[in-house]
Amino acid sequence: MLRTLRCSAAAAALGLGLVLAAGAPATAAPHGVKKTDPNGRFTAEEIHHFLEGFYGNHGPRPWERENLVSDQLKERIAQTPDYDLLLCAQNEPRDIEVGEVTTAQSARVGWATITTYWGQGSPSSFTAYVDLDASRPIELLDVDCATPEG
Repeated sequence: MLRTLRCSAAAAALGLGLVLAAGAPATAAPHGVKKTDPNGRFTAEEIHHFLEGFYGNHGPRPWERENLVSDQLKERIAQTPDYDLLLCAQNEPRDIEVGEVTTAQSARVGWATITTYWGQGSPSSFTAYVDLDASRPIELLDVDCATPEG
């Protein structure tokens, strides 16, 4: 009798939980849905996440280079066959760090300082730019190999 009562209570609690869950409004966006700002632009957080994934620990892999780089930047890369324009270097770094992202809403672009570490040598830095327009897939727009000020 006690076992039946426990099973009935558990079933009732489960049923109540399902009813409550079904009636509750969804507060979180489903996995994979962008959390762009109200004006349809990528946020600084999204750009930072993109750049971390793009650069990884040692630089972009062939898939990122092919699929996540703007056509204009690919043309510039083709003009520098002995130099990796995406890393502003000739070799693979030991580690990469993505700095804080800045967004310029009026220019519709976001950027971050990318710092590369080379073992015994001093780290070097460059700036990576991303288009804010979230109506298109996010991609790397440009790279400025001049050392950022600051």
